[in-house]
Amino acid sequence: MTLRVAPITTVDVPVVARFLHEHLNNQVPVDAWERAVQVPWKVTAPNHGFLLRDDDGKVAGAYLAFYSERTIDGRVRRFCNLGAWLVLPEHRFHSLKLLKALLAQEGYEFTDLSPSGNVVPINSRLGFTFLDTATAVAPNLPWPALPGGGRVSADPTVIENTLTGADLQIYRDHAGTAAARHVVLIRGDRHCYVIFRTDRRKNLPFFASVLYVSDPELFHTMGRRFRSHLLTRHGVLALLAELRVVGHRPPLSRMLANPRRKMFRGADLPERDVDYLYSELTCLSW
Repeated sequence: MTLRVAPITTVDVPVVARFLHEHLNNQVPVDAWERAVQVPWKVTAPNHGFLLRDDDGKVAGAYLAFYSERTIDGRVRRFCNLGAWLVLPEHRFHSLKLLKALLAQEGYEFTDLSPSGNVVPINSRLGFTFLDTATAVAPNLPWPALPGGGRVSADPTVIENTLTGADLQIYRDHAGTAAARHVVLIRGDRHCYVIFRTDRRKNLPFFASVLYVSDPELFHTMGRRFRSHLLTRHGVLALLAELRVVGHRPPLSRMLANPRRKMFRGADLPERDVDYLYSELTCLSW
């Protein structure tokens, strides 16, 4: 049987969404797959990834991609975040065709922020390197709100009125994504914008992973208030905090022995300039 590699166009999105729902993760509804891959931020994307079709035109594999354009040190960088990757078992021999089609696109920095175990060595052979994902896990407890301790708000109006500049644009770009959750920590004349997502560990949906922190010092100072907010407002029992994101190890935490790996490939891209925004992590809950 001949398999053909082709870009995923807007027309292909519904059939690819159903393919991923049926064969990769049926806990993610078809419409959630569709919504995730059609990102809400402004970007000129060449495709939504690549797919494999068999002789009958049926989808035999798909590799999603999430594109963005970021300004770093005054220079516009184009990013391609590699998302869900699945090829039917009888066609696994052709899996690398999808990855190579993605990587053959010139002018992009590539990130893979949720590679499965068997994908990691493949990425390594193709020039990807690891991000430092040292992660602390801390319990979320109902700490009392002390006078002068600041406040935590998830109110969209408060967030819009508090944020300015680049952070306000980040919020507007991600407000419509399915996985990103937004709060501002406010204390005096300072504020910290935080983006997190809820996550599963050992199939338990009781964790929150921090994706972005605008002011690590204030985040550390107000860490207890934030963790109390996660518990009382979201029912999240534990915080997962990558040190490269949050800046400080939270009190009462322990370091994970095997944190989840994240990878990137960029010719002259420093690790410090790789974050988790504009990616699958903000667009898709699983």
